[in-house]
Amino acid sequence: MKNKTTHIRNFALVLLGLVLLNVLGSYIYKRFDLTQDKRYTLSEAAKETVEEVDSPIVIDVFLEGNFPPEFRRLQLETRQLLEEFAAFNSNVKFEFINPLEGEENPQAIQQQMAGYGLTAAQVEVKENGKISTELVYPWALAYYNEKTVKISLLKNQLGTTSEERVNNSIQNLEYAFADGFNKLVHPKKRKVAVLKGNGELDDRYIADFFATLRDYYFIAPFTLDSAAVNPQRTLEQIKTFDLIVAAKPTEAFSDSEKYILDQYTMHGGASLWLVDATEMQQDTTSGKSFVFGKDLNLNDFFFKYGLRINPNLIKDVYSAPIVLATGNENEAQFNRYPWFYNPLSASGSDHPIVTNIEAVKFDYVSGIDTLPNSLQKTILLSSSPITKIVGLPVEIDFDIEIPKNLKIVNEGPDPSDYTSEETPMAVLLEGEFPSVFTNRVKPFSLSEKDKSQSTPTKMVVISDGDIIINQFDRNRPLELGFDKRTNAFYGNKEFLLNTVNYLLDDSGLINIRSKEIAVPFLDPQKTIEKRTQWQLVNILLPLVLLAIFGIFFQYIRKRKYAR
Repeated sequence: MKNKTTHIRNFALVLLGLVLLNVLGSYIYKRFDLTQDKRYTLSEAAKETVEEVDSPIVIDVFLEGNFPPEFRRLQLETRQLLEEFAAFNSNVKFEFINPLEGEENPQAIQQQMAGYGLTAAQVEVKENGKISTELVYPWALAYYNEKTVKISLLKNQLGTTSEERVNNSIQNLEYAFADGFNKLVHPKKRKVAVLKGNGELDDRYIADFFATLRDYYFIAPFTLDSAAVNPQRTLEQIKTFDLIVAAKPTEAFSDSEKYILDQYTMHGGASLWLVDATEMQQDTTSGKSFVFGKDLNLNDFFFKYGLRINPNLIKDVYSAPIVLATGNENEAQFNRYPWFYNPLSASGSDHPIVTNIEAVKFDYVSGIDTLPNSLQKTILLSSSPITKIVGLPVEIDFDIEIPKNLKIVNEGPDPSDYTSEETPMAVLLEGEFPSVFTNRVKPFSLSEKDKSQSTPTKMVVISDGDIIINQFDRNRPLELGFDKRTNAFYGNKEFLLNTVNYLLDDSGLINIRSKEIAVPFLDPQKTIEKRTQWQLVNILLPLVLLAIFGIFFQYIRKRKYAR
């Protein structure tokens, strides 16, 4: 009787404890992330994007359907990430949708999705020994207060397997959604000036990049011509911008213009320089093309900041191909050829600007030297270890260069010829910049004392102005980074967007890109080899354990009742 009472009391205590635990849990909510890479812990910058949201953010995720395993993994990771956002702010609502399911006219839906810029990815699905092709839309649409933002969930990268591509996409998920929420929730406040007046690129050549950048910042052209008439007013006007972009200037800067730009930097303005140190000219007599050095009167400007853009060309075996026509006009064939003057740079750095991006394509790029001073310098992109520096002037002859390049691709480069190793092509400068005009005669007097040292700011210098140029199709700009001749997609746009966001980001949002998530995939070869072994283990092991338990139970039972 006593034992029975004790059992009832213990049961009642356990029941009461469970009730109290549930009541306490309704008032206190806590999630625990026990993963080593903290994949289910949102960064503070990501939380800030939705922290003050007081009306629903609705997200439609088009990752629903019959997927191969790696895309099911992307679907799972996307769902778990959105659950974290929803747990932090209950106004985040999401739904997974198959846009083609149950539709009588799927082609019309596909055209509608393409009209929104939501391109489909074709994936192979293996099921019951059969292979079928499915369309996947790795996109999400987020809605908030009558605003809509599309969020790409899949990163396109050259030369990667499907698993590697999905893995890289999972690494980028938190930043993709946080960036999308930030555009929805927080109004634009930063201003970007596109410099004009020194032969910079025409607007149509930079249309795609600045059309995308307009989602984040206010964009306006700014002409330095007025520096010759009213430099003081020009300086006051340019100081109202947070960032200036110089997109391939071709005319030399005057001392007055440099002084204005220098004092802009001294007042904390950030800048992005896309500068060519060379120019190509064609000999009208022979028709041959030559590359010469180009002086923009910026050598002392960058030298003071700790950089030197050399008047040379980089030849890199790791490069993008070009397409040339061969044969007669009626029977012309277009073939790809290696072209070492188009280096591809895929940085292994963990800096948030370049981590997990596609290779960036350069055209006739020069090398950059970094010089010692107090500024912090980060090499963002450089050539491959198999690089050759070509001095100027140099003749560019396709008939000579392409056979040499083909021989190198087939037989390997001459070790004694390609000895320049990795050469910087894009450098980030951070810190307190010294003035270029310290202890120099100023081109004009300021109404207030000029500054000899800047407040902390940032600058990125890229030794190729063509990196920002978009191609055209029927006189319409294509997306930056897409090469219509080879159908290849390079990382130019993402690199430049990350650069601008880093230069202007004061919330730390761009740093989310540095977060690394380990995504293990099964080895398909080992899976096939050991399939039978693990099937036997899964079938027999539970039966063996059950038999052992039965024998042990019978032994204990007999021993107990034998007494």
